[in-house]
Amino acid sequence: MGDLVGDLNANLPCHSTGDHQLDKAIYQWITWDKNPRTRAQIEALVQEGRLEELRRRLCSRMSFGTAGLRAAMGAGFALINDLTIIQSTQGMYKYLAKYFPDLESRGLVVGYDTRGQEASNCSSERLAKLTAAVMLCKDVPVYLFSKYVPTPFVCMSTSLSGTRNVVVKDRSHKLPYAVKKLGAAAGVMITASHNPKEDNGYKVYWENGAQISSPHDKEIIRCIEESTEPWSEAWNENLSDSSPLRRDPLEDICRSYMEELKLVCFHRELNARTPLKFVHSSFHGVGHEYVQQAFQAFGFSPPIPVPEQKDPDPEFSTVSCPNPEEGESVLELSLRLAEKEGARVVLATDPDADRLAVAEQCDNCRWRVFTGNELAALLGWWMLFNWRETHPDPADTQRVCMLATTVSSKILKAFAEMEGFQFEETLPGFKWTGNKMPELEKEGKVVLFAFEESIGFMCGSMVRDKDGVSAAVVVAELAAYLDSKNLTLSQQLANIFEIYGSHISKTSYVICRDPPTIKKIFTRLRNWDGEGVYPKSCRGYSISQVRDVTTGYDSSQPNQKSVLPVTKNSQMVTFTFQNGIVATLRTSGTEPKIKFYTEFCAPPGKR
Repeated sequence: MGDLVGDLNANLPCHSTGDHQLDKAIYQWITWDKNPRTRAQIEALVQEGRLEELRRRLCSRMSFGTAGLRAAMGAGFALINDLTIIQSTQGMYKYLAKYFPDLESRGLVVGYDTRGQEASNCSSERLAKLTAAVMLCKDVPVYLFSKYVPTPFVCMSTSLSGTRNVVVKDRSHKLPYAVKKLGAAAGVMITASHNPKEDNGYKVYWENGAQISSPHDKEIIRCIEESTEPWSEAWNENLSDSSPLRRDPLEDICRSYMEELKLVCFHRELNARTPLKFVHSSFHGVGHEYVQQAFQAFGFSPPIPVPEQKDPDPEFSTVSCPNPEEGESVLELSLRLAEKEGARVVLATDPDADRLAVAEQCDNCRWRVFTGNELAALLGWWMLFNWRETHPDPADTQRVCMLATTVSSKILKAFAEMEGFQFEETLPGFKWTGNKMPELEKEGKVVLFAFEESIGFMCGSMVRDKDGVSAAVVVAELAAYLDSKNLTLSQQLANIFEIYGSHISKTSYVICRDPPTIKKIFTRLRNWDGEGVYPKSCRGYSISQVRDVTTGYDSSQPNQKSVLPVTKNSQMVTFTFQNGIVATLRTSGTEPKIKFYTEFCAPPGKR
């Protein structure tokens, strides 16, 4: 067998695989990767002749999903590691330099969570420093946080230039710090949020503070593919420690965040004297100290932390998975602590603190873990209730807008129809929600609340992404207010459904790691009774409408074209039944899951 393409390390017994594309990819990896551990992983696979595993790792690249680039940590162009982060940032630099003539004065924000994998010498902090090094070596200023932070801090940091209107208590009030804050061209957060411990990610925010969407995501990927060979200076992980272009925004952003958070605090005096106790778990992530500070900003006593989970731990050693959305099974330590301490409400933020789970102890001592849809009903009602307290003129309510992703509950739509404000629906993922907000604000709308069913909430417009820290303290204030009226969260939810109609939803998923199987499932749905013919019924229940945003088809529209943007790279089909049930089947944008969502919406006054 001939030698592998190019001049390989003479000490490595590599031979041609017979696959030119794979040979080239192996050569590039071994030539470019300066991380000894990930380089050794590829060398070992070559020596063992594991060609399929080599193809899986080396012959494809990551693409932007609903939360940026996300994959397992390890060696290969398809995974998260030093080399792919450097390549991604080189592509980012190339695109930003073309898009922003003033990039060298605006800079890039970089944050990170607490993830890591020793086997690959890969941690979020290290990847953040490499991200910074790529920009610094091109004389681009970098606002690199000096410690781990919640994802919303990065989102907020990219949108603090100029003056922005505060849209809850006083819309004419200008942020006093905004005129002198960052004004960065973009932001990068190294995180995989609630994914399994093996994963990490690269989440990109645009200058407006929202996650990137088309065409920026496609153009950045194109620039990455044109910038694959790493610059030698990019490997200098310690460049950020010595460069005069590196600044640490932690103190300013944390102070500014906590100050602006007070704009969605409506009952500070009540908070200070509430007898309610709260337990908080940060799921071994970044949330502990920031939730503590948020409670202080609202006048509360600090929540009781779950001691086994309050400190960072990349192994997430006390939970089967670091996703509080999984419910009671992963909240066990929190619930037991709450019972011991006499706390009625449990709050759990995911590892990067952008999602929030809530549980409440009921009269029978059982715990109720609220779904994301149920929490949205409570939070949406609460935000509107307080808006009206300070804006009694009905004309002000007409300026209000709330948003939800299309797979989420329609409860906000029911609110809007009865109360006279605007409701907007977006594709799944807060990148769509966040980018819708500037459009609405230009129209003079006040975005009070937005959510996605997967326990992601945005209270007010402080950030243009889901935010578990602010949601946690807003839920606490809601619970304290209700307690002062001798009501629980569960009782208020029942009141909401009594007024606006019950909204009963069921959401779940199946794991599927085989793309051909996924394609086969959705192809079958699209060709059920012949080519291009979708199912007309399910178990005897008639289907009245079909929407397929993967193909752009919507039977409810006169031109049969989807109003929502077409997303050819992901699968999503929605069936509306004659009895009013809506069911959606889609692939996750962050995990190997096929998700399904169903909801039945009763008319107002009906349960």
